[in-house]
Amino acid sequence: MSVSLVITTYNWPQALELVLMSVMQQSVLPNEVIIADDGSTVLTRDLIAKFQENFPVPLHHSWQDDDGFRAARSRNKAMAKATGNYIVIIDGDMILHHHFIRDHKKAAKPNQFIQGRRVILTEKLTKQTFDSKNIHFSVFSPDVKNKFNTISCRLLSPLVSCLFSKQSYRSIRSCNMAMWKQDVIKVNGFNEAFVGWGREDSEFALRMLNAGIKRKDLRLGGVAYHLYHREQTRNNLNNNDRLLEEAVKNQVTTCQHGLSEHL
Repeated sequence: MSVSLVITTYNWPQALELVLMSVMQQSVLPNEVIIADDGSTVLTRDLIAKFQENFPVPLHHSWQDDDGFRAARSRNKAMAKATGNYIVIIDGDMILHHHFIRDHKKAAKPNQFIQGRRVILTEKLTKQTFDSKNIHFSVFSPDVKNKFNTISCRLLSPLVSCLFSKQSYRSIRSCNMAMWKQDVIKVNGFNEAFVGWGREDSEFALRMLNAGIKRKDLRLGGVAYHLYHREQTRNNLNNNDRLLEEAVKNQVTTCQHGLSEHL
């Protein structure tokens, strides 16, 4: 089993730096890392180039023109480049627990995709983290919300994950997901008709479920810490909601404009 870690980013190199630091400190490294860049400036390019000098695994930069919020296309381009047979997706503001990749590999099963959890850091703690570059947190850390999500327990994770998993596209967040590349190809990746923030991850999960690929909600493992930021503008959310409603109604398993355009 080989793992490709895909990290989405857009013009926030300060956060990406901390994320890449956390990748380098993994107890089990991914086989490669691919930055899915939705049109960042040269500052992000230079940061990645700096890390490439001594990164422990291949670190690739997948870039596209800045033409609005096109996370679906950015992820597809990065996943098309992936050489691993298993893909883990995170956002570029998610600092990884020391055992993040190890936990995702342990939870991987055929015909299944994983929805991971996130720990939310407050604005105060996020600022402190940028200042100190201390990327280690725990259930005892002050200014950490939803503290239960900080707990990592290799023995209990499989049982708790089975108890809480639900076969629904709701509450899907692509900031912490994992799936087999062959299943991504099967549903043609993310639907690039989704432009602007929102619902592209829900519609992707819906097609996976419709294609018979089960959902597993990873608990007590695969912990990631979400840096605080202001919410994205939601100018195109009504259109994205309509696309999701159509996908639900038509029970779709694939999309017209997706991963295949980049393979």
